[in-house]
Amino acid sequence: MFLHLGSDKLIPVREIIALFDLTEENRRLNRDLLKLAQQEGFMVELTNEPVSCVVTDKAVYLSPVSCGTLKARAERLPWGV
Repeated sequence: MFLHLGSDKLIPVREIIALFDLTEENRRLNRDLLKLAQQEGFMVELTNEPVSCVVTDKAVYLSPVSCGTLKARAERLPWGV
């Protein structure tokens, strides 16, 4: 099954390792992760104003969709999350 991250991007749910809210208190950790992903060339920016970060085994996606919405979408899949 696939999860819609916004901006017409679908990814296989089985590839998702983590979801991060980019507005939370752990901004330093988020900043370090995003800096590394950008330096290594595996960051995919789906928007200029991301609110969440989706880490997969192939890329780090910056999504305009909130973590709560992404979680709700995943839970509506046939087997849930």
